[in-house]
Amino acid sequence: MSEPLSRRERQIMDILHRLGQGTAADIEAALPDAPSYSAVRAHLRTLEDKGHVRHETEQLRYVFFPTVNPERARKSALRHLVDTFFGGSATEAAAALLDPKSAKLPKADLDRLARLISEARKEGR
Repeated sequence: MSEPLSRRERQIMDILHRLGQGTAADIEAALPDAPSYSAVRAHLRTLEDKGHVRHETEQLRYVFFPTVNPERARKSALRHLVDTFFGGSATEAAAALLDPKSAKLPKADLDRLARLISEARKEGR
């Protein structure tokens, strides 16, 4: 399941994770600038071949489900984002999120981040 996903495949996976399940018609309706119904079905077949979705037949229609749990999907998407836009540097990604010019984080969020950093230091990461 390490095969990279296209932009459209990622959009479809986002929808399936948000909905929990969906038909090709559900996904088509939720996609921005949706391609044809046939194209959505083709993407779903590709995602199934890659092992990212599975389907069940319900009343003569296919209902698709993500095979990867949302936590694992989040980590994979985040890794892809960090690799693509920050040269693989988690530090650069975090710095971009904490830049006061682009983000106004509440004190509670900053406190939580400080605790997480402190815990990571204690664990020697």
